[in-house]
Amino acid sequence: MTNTMWGGRFAGSPAAIMEEINASIGFDKRLWRQDIQASKAHVAMLGATGILTAKEASTIARGLDKVAAEIEAGQFDFKPELEDIHLNIESRLAELIGPVAGKLHTARSRNDQVATDFRLYVRDEIDAILHLIAGLQLALGNKAEAHAATVMPGFTHLQTAQAITFGHHCLAYVEMLARDRGRFEGARKRLNECPLGAAALAGTGFPIDRNATAEALGFARPAANSLDAVSDRDFALETLAAACIAAMHLSRLAEEMVLWTSPQFGFARLSDRYTTGSSIMPQKRNPDAAELVRAKLGRIAGAFQALLMVMKGLPLAYAKDMQEDKEPVFDALDALKLGLAAMTGMVQDLEPDAAAMAEAAAKGFSTATDLADWLVRELGLPFREAHHATGRIVALAESKGCGLADLSLADLQSVEPRLTKGVFSVLEVENSVKSRTSYGGTAPSRVRAEAKRWIKRLEKDAPRDRKKVKGPGSRP
Repeated sequence: MTNTMWGGRFAGSPAAIMEEINASIGFDKRLWRQDIQASKAHVAMLGATGILTAKEASTIARGLDKVAAEIEAGQFDFKPELEDIHLNIESRLAELIGPVAGKLHTARSRNDQVATDFRLYVRDEIDAILHLIAGLQLALGNKAEAHAATVMPGFTHLQTAQAITFGHHCLAYVEMLARDRGRFEGARKRLNECPLGAAALAGTGFPIDRNATAEALGFARPAANSLDAVSDRDFALETLAAACIAAMHLSRLAEEMVLWTSPQFGFARLSDRYTTGSSIMPQKRNPDAAELVRAKLGRIAGAFQALLMVMKGLPLAYAKDMQEDKEPVFDALDALKLGLAAMTGMVQDLEPDAAAMAEAAAKGFSTATDLADWLVRELGLPFREAHHATGRIVALAESKGCGLADLSLADLQSVEPRLTKGVFSVLEVENSVKSRTSYGGTAPSRVRAEAKRWIKRLEKDAPRDRKKVKGPGSRP
């Protein structure tokens, strides 16, 4: 049996494997809200322009509402033989209101229909992701404010570099996530053009009002070129690219949580809510949530590459290859939302061990740069000379098995005779941290002020119940 929606040209039925490879309803059914939303805007325009009568347009709109109610209630029978969400909805609409349902497809094609639905979907997902990113930023901002003066070691090459505060470390991720939000906001702005009315690829001879449908669907404007409108998937690629970078940031933070909560570091603890045990080793507390967030980047980056490979060789305009655009986007954005929600929970749950971090910060000669700066500031040495002298003092402390602050004045003067007891003011970790008052520095006063600024800015954007940040919702 041929498909009643398009089978007039065909005398025979497709092979079973053809039906299987051609059908997308198994995954594109999640576009049902956007499909009905776009169809209602389209039929309202058809009625307003006189292409359909007011009665026809009203009948179709009421029928679409009934279809939406059935899907919402879980009472809709999705049929693989009808290929996709568009034909499934149109078929059920015909069952409910009769042949007038066929007039819904006047002046449009499945090409501009799916392009519109997909843009609406990605736009909705971006809005949800922006909300979740703001929630994670707020959790980090609150943690930063609470730990503005909690000293910890800062690392380069994973070697102790200089002492910083835990609050300063948290704010670094707030800044990263702010850039992520900017990328998603930029992608949203660029995708916000309406393909509806481009029809198959060349536009339509019907006197449609594309501005009306664009406005009804919240788009900034109609897409200007009908070929580009139906064949463009840049909006999906750009969103996936932004998702890749955001997931990379989550992965970096997740990796640090794995390190911090290990016995070797002992910097922080996650509660039972975000850890698991071992089936054989009863002492284990595994940071599985962090590890899984770290792993999400793989599938998100894979989704970006998959869609890039789908699109790279396609001539204009639409090709069936583009049916492969949705699954990677659905999967990647679901994974990112879940990762954001999980990371927000972990940040809120994380309990830093201030004593352990302070002890670690005092090791590794983290105030060596402060010593070199003191030599420059107080003795007028060129920095390279001060650097060399400090290196010799570090070597001396290392040979004695002690920290810089544990050396005697005589020890220090054996390397640089002009040193005075005033140098000890910069060899204590807490003083080192307090001295970093430059803009963007780690001084507690700076961190506290910056955390407050971010919290004030974010509270309007983040989920109100910060302990119940939700990931991707279920869809039929």
